[in-house]
Amino acid sequence: MRLDDIMMAGREDDDGQTELLTKTKPKTKRPPLYKVLLLNDDFTPMEFVVHVLERFFGLSHAQAFEIMLTVHKKGLAVVGVFSHEIAETKVAQVMDFARRHQHPLQCTMEKEE
Repeated sequence: MRLDDIMMAGREDDDGQTELLTKTKPKTKRPPLYKVLLLNDDFTPMEFVVHVLERFFGLSHAQAFEIMLTVHKKGLAVVGVFSHEIAETKVAQVMDFARRHQHPLQCTMEKEE
């Protein structure tokens, strides 16, 4: 325990003795992060994938094109790392957008380790 993690206060007990009280600050833990993954399929046009990456992940055209090629060649790619709520929202947005445009594009999330 570090000194700056301790708060000290003096208190007199019944005998007139001063006691030293210590209180530790609670350690806050960072919330877990989640990877958002885009999965390859043989039907979704490459241009559509690039558009999704630009629209929902704020990537430049060049960045989106590179990630699309990774998805195409390797079968999947991490497109971002976010808090649970943001990752969940991004996955839902991509899946809904793909469905509305009648593409089978799949987007998932997994806890980062």
